Amino acid sequence: MLLNLLHKGSKMELPPLRKMTKAEKWRTAGALFGGKIIGLGIVLVAMVLVPGLIGLQAHGADTFTAHETHMMSSINTAWTLVAAFLVFGMQPGFVLLEAGFARARETVNVLMECIFDTCLCGLLFWAFGYAFMFSHGNGFIGYHWFFLAGAPATYETTGVALIAHWIFQYAFADTCSTVTSGAMIGRTGFRGDILYSIGVTGFIYPIIGHWAWGPDGFLANMGSIGNFLPTLGTGFRDFAGSTVVHTIGGMVSLAGAIVLGPRLGRIFKRDDPKRGGQMPPHNLTIAAVGGFILWFGWYGFNPGSTLSAMDFVGIGRVATNTTLAACAGGMSAMIIAFYMGSTKGKFDLGFTTNGFLAGLVAITCPCYWVDPIGAVLLGFVAGVIVVLGVYMLEWFRVDDPIGAVSVHGFAGIWGTISLGLFAAGKYGATTATGPDNSSPVAGLFYGGGTTVLKAQLIGSVTITTATFLVSLLMMYAIKQLPHPWNLRVEEEGELGPGGLDVWEHGTEAYPGEEVPVLVTPGMDFEYSKTSILQ
Repeated sequence: MLLNLLHKGSKMELPPLRKMTKAEKWRTAGALFGGKIIGLGIVLVAMVLVPGLIGLQAHGADTFTAHETHMMSSINTAWTLVAAFLVFGMQPGFVLLEAGFARARETVNVLMECIFDTCLCGLLFWAFGYAFMFSHGNGFIGYHWFFLAGAPATYETTGVALIAHWIFQYAFADTCSTVTSGAMIGRTGFRGDILYSIGVTGFIYPIIGHWAWGPDGFLANMGSIGNFLPTLGTGFRDFAGSTVVHTIGGMVSLAGAIVLGPRLGRIFKRDDPKRGGQMPPHNLTIAAVGGFILWFGWYGFNPGSTLSAMDFVGIGRVATNTTLAACAGGMSAMIIAFYMGSTKGKFDLGFTTNGFLAGLVAITCPCYWVDPIGAVLLGFVAGVIVVLGVYMLEWFRVDDPIGAVSVHGFAGIWGTISLGLFAAGKYGATTATGPDNSSPVAGLFYGGGTTVLKAQLIGSVTITTATFLVSLLMMYAIKQLPHPWNLRVEEEGELGPGGLDVWEHGTEAYPGEEVPVLVTPGMDFEYSKTSILQ
């Protein structure tokens, strides 16, 4: 029937709505009102309970149940492991960067050195490096947990599994050990490299690092009653390692470059303004790609140092600051290089790459405590510093093939000090349950006075000086050893066919291709049209 009505165009009339009785109206109104009250009650209960579950600072950690604490520790451990894998992923970046800036005849040597350092570092850091650096002891060295024996399940108050913390810190130690080779490329004998790598990874980095990062390090506890400089009122801060990782690596590089002397055939500008300058890199393509891989790995380096996925706001801030500082450093280095030195009037790829790396190094210390404006400013300064640093080393006749001293050493020092200037006065510390901003860190430019700046200067000067002097002694000692264990390779190994690659490793990176060959020591280079093995 309905189809017939529709077919004929008829209209259906709906029955009129029945009016509600007074009693029904009251029941409906009561149901609506009651629902609103119940919903409001649920919201109020959520406002009380949810902050406790996610660990906001308004509700202390003592409100957490054992199950909630276990869940947060599991999440924080997973986050730390992901960050560790990102940091370890920086190693291909270092390999490409260093090999690209080096000459073709030392490419295999660079690759072998980085791989060897990674393997050696893992064994030494497991045996005693981690114990020296992160176990309890005194203000200068830790002396427990050798071979990780007797170590607790979690590290200190972080709630992170100690074995995961070891992997994360191993990746940091590996970074430092790789940095040390940068200024020594092209003339270091591989056996000498073995010896100084043992010294850096096994002793210099973990022992000096303990001063700033150890649970009882004298710089970490500086400014408190019963510790170093108690009247200062604050300790030394280095969130992710501008000093502990990069300045230490940069100063070891500087000591090695000074003791080794320049590569044979290296001409400095002050000696010959026309022909002097850095030996040309053999492959800027892989150097630039390596720089980008390092930038990507830095997102584990800096945000991962929170060791807490619960501090999600802090992680985001650190990642943003890291990005902005790198961008500013790359831009400023490009601009400064355009207006000065041997690259005047040219947009220099090498300086631009090292500029964003300098920005990354500089932001590594203050990344948690500065705001984006501070990150841009300190990154911009880092890019300027790296260009000036390269030309300063050139003036002092220090041969640094990839700019490691300027990028890691000088920019690391600047980044550490910059915390005392740019700390925003908003952020305090990261914890296993979230941020604790009850005692924010404020720098000079944000109304905090000079207290933090003094602490940063003291810490930076102490670690920089100690690292450089100890490294200088170690490099001089290795240099006195007879060949082949001498620090510097024999002249035949440096100048002979195939360079270090063939002399030390018996192979070429580019067999059959044109490679730079030194014609006359102290003069210049030419390109062979055949393999240097022929």
